[in-house]
Amino acid sequence: MSGNTFGNIFKITTFGESHGRALGCIIDGCPPQLEINESDIQLELNRRKPGQSDVTTQRSEDDSVEILSGVFEGKTLGTPISLIIYNKDQQSKDYSNIKDTFRPNHADITYQAKYGHRDYRGGGRSSARETAMRVAAGAIAKKYLEKYGVKTTAYVSQIGHVAANSIDPSSANNNKYFFSDMSKMDDLDAMFTDLIAEGNSVGAKLGVCVENCPVGLGEPVFDKLDADLAKAIMSINAVKSVSIGNAENILNLKGSEARDEIRSDGFSSNNAGGILGGISNGDNINLDFLIKPTSSIKTKGKTVDKDGNEVDIEVLGRHDPCVGIRAVPIAEAMVNLVIMDHLLRNRAQCGDVDQELPFTSK
Repeated sequence: MSGNTFGNIFKITTFGESHGRALGCIIDGCPPQLEINESDIQLELNRRKPGQSDVTTQRSEDDSVEILSGVFEGKTLGTPISLIIYNKDQQSKDYSNIKDTFRPNHADITYQAKYGHRDYRGGGRSSARETAMRVAAGAIAKKYLEKYGVKTTAYVSQIGHVAANSIDPSSANNNKYFFSDMSKMDDLDAMFTDLIAEGNSVGAKLGVCVENCPVGLGEPVFDKLDADLAKAIMSINAVKSVSIGNAENILNLKGSEARDEIRSDGFSSNNAGGILGGISNGDNINLDFLIKPTSSIKTKGKTVDKDGNEVDIEVLGRHDPCVGIRAVPIAEAMVNLVIMDHLLRNRAQCGDVDQELPFTSK
């Protein structure tokens, strides 16, 4: 029970540490004859990799992925797929000053308590660098889901005090903040100039929209689709809450307003966020989540050392003033992994059962 494996049929296991030799991933359960190559995976990794702008960590990694097994002549074999990315720009000396101390609001102290030993260089296994392999695996799931027309789009809707006035997910890939409202660029630039000068950080709110999800995905009771999506998002570093559907306004609505009434042409609204009873209903799946401010910052703070002595701490190294920015492709990957897994589970259980709603969707 090591907690490094995710999924039921489409199953991934990741390994590696932030400053170790490499990061890797084993994918089991991928159907055969899916056309995939390293460039398909690299395309997604390039969206996540560090050092691409002045508002993310300046660690310079190519995140160049290699396929070691499971693919032959450009198609999956149905056997385990193994992927690897070699680390090249570790600066472990930056972390020598925290070898015997614990960063506040960080996994340092809990990893030490659990294992009695930890890799303090960049956080080791607790580092968000681990998510590179999730993105790599998610790229394969994305390629498979494209056959069904499934499209997953993540975006940032708020960073610190700067919130989007309107949500346009397509804007996310047109700016360095992955922000959904292009009118807020000047406000964001000003805030990040101050944050970088101050050596501080802020949190973010992100959203994910899944279009064209097949009807019927999700298992009753414990493996509901929304439950697995929430777990997937909560497994991302620094995520503190997840909501699905119109959760932000739900307390202001009466039952007569919140229910998604059904008409001959489909649901009249989508407050449920595309999932009813834990099973997808064909509408867009909408979820939001919050990421806390990066805890590794240069601003001095209070902590304790391994002997329990109170000390001051100032974290060196290269860190994101808002880790939420690079979480966009990670969130897309995790959602695609869940949808992929449930699609295969649904096929295995229900086979050719006609899973259509008794109306024509909009």
